[in-house]
Amino acid sequence: MKKCIYVVEDNPGIREIIEFLLTEELYEVKACRNTSDFWQQMRQCIPDMVILDIMLPDGNGIDICTQLKTNIKTHDIPVMMMSANNHLNAVKAKCTAEDFINKPFDLNDFASRVERYLPAS
Repeated sequence: MKKCIYVVEDNPGIREIIEFLLTEELYEVKACRNTSDFWQQMRQCIPDMVILDIMLPDGNGIDICTQLKTNIKTHDIPVMMMSANNHLNAVKAKCTAEDFINKPFDLNDFASRVERYLPAS
């Protein structure tokens, strides 16, 4: 069974590129455009990994990360934070995600980071 990754990204172009890349790497991908979509998906199924943009139209990835990491059912899910700003040290201080990546990012680097936390089956 394919491992499932939720991608929360409000920019449609970036969301589609990530979804395409991860699908090509044989992951099942659920792409969410905002926090509401994400929590709706979470009610359906718990993913194997979550990739979060920090700035979202109806909230932010830091709050999602905090909620995931403080819940006993979801605290073991690897989380990768993405940001277009270069304040990753400030983000790291607020969030216990496993990885942080700046946008724009190298697609090969992105794929290898995902593979590190979630080896494809």
